[in-house]
Amino acid sequence: MNAREINVSGTLVWYYYICPREVWLIGHQITADQDNANVSLGRFIQDHTYPRERKELAVGQSKMDVFRVTNEGLIIGEVKKSSKFRSSARMQLAFYLNELKQRGIEARGELRFPKEKRKEEVVLDEQTERELDKVCREILRILYLPAPPGPKKISFCRNCAYAEFCWS
Repeated sequence: MNAREINVSGTLVWYYYICPREVWLIGHQITADQDNANVSLGRFIQDHTYPRERKELAVGQSKMDVFRVTNEGLIIGEVKKSSKFRSSARMQLAFYLNELKQRGIEARGELRFPKEKRKEEVVLDEQTERELDKVCREILRILYLPAPPGPKKISFCRNCAYAEFCWS
């Protein structure tokens, strides 16, 4: 793997908190089962929720789900089907806020769970920035491994689009 090809993204941050093996697979462009019901549901939620807001703000290696500009400034939203992996989603959104901050753009973050009809503010503070720095270094370490970490059965495996890859 060429060093220029390696970039940490918000998606990798999200999966880091769930499954290091998936981080390696995604980072090496091994595509998940696109017919997986959860992948399809995620696409549907992305396409059909928050129709009045702008979709997919792309900055660097990141694509943020929704955004809007208010009197209080830019608000970046990350849409998830449930709050089950709330901490992963918070760090993914914090990564996006940090990426904007590095470009001189101040923004606020909102996690959105449309199925649950709730949203939650995400703030980028010093402690979160330190954790992101540590996580990004660990993600790079995983990506430089010559092979993916071994599979480990976790609750996420049941619905994972890589399940066949790991457990066949």
